[in-house]
Amino acid sequence: MWEHKDLGINACAKNLGISKSVLSIWCKLYESNEDNISTRGRGNYESDAAKGNDRLKKELRDAQDALEILKKAIGNRPPKNSSAVIRIHIP
Repeated sequence: MWEHKDLGINACAKNLGISKSVLSIWCKLYESNEDNISTRGRGNYESDAAKGNDRLKKELRDAQDALEILKKAIGNRPPKNSSAVIRIHIP
């Protein structure tokens, strides 16, 4: 399994910039899956539906954030007889 047999797990983890425990977990997962990597990297989706779901989740989070900002702006409005104006631009 190890390409660099002269390096121990500590040195390999250090070279990768990760902790020894993370590398140990990865090795156990690799060995338990018959030397296959069962996970996909960041941004790699199993299907178009999974990619669409992630996009929709992000859009929902963004909309919820915008709603919270608007609620705070409305809650911090000056009294009606005040000359202050609040302008909010949402692209």
